[in-house]
Amino acid sequence: MSDTNGSQQRPTPRDATAAVSDDPAVGLRAVRSLRTLAERLEALQVGRARALGWSWQDIADALGVSRQAVHKKHGSRRGTGLENGRD
Repeated sequence: MSDTNGSQQRPTPRDATAAVSDDPAVGLRAVRSLRTLAERLEALQVGRARALGWSWQDIADALGVSRQAVHKKHGSRRGTGLENGRD
């Protein structure tokens, strides 16, 4: 969620509750906030998995996506293991 200055705030448990608000503006802001949180968690866990030697296929299977999709999304990020030539 953004504050009045436009900077990003960390999602909170209240955002999950707000996602079911009767006010679409509140609900949609909450959805955006939760999406941001999910993206951050995914990047963190993919990085951890790669650091532990997981293959792109192992990660893709855990996420329920294709190996190509997870590699395209996370493969160029620093610390994913690509710099060591692992696939």
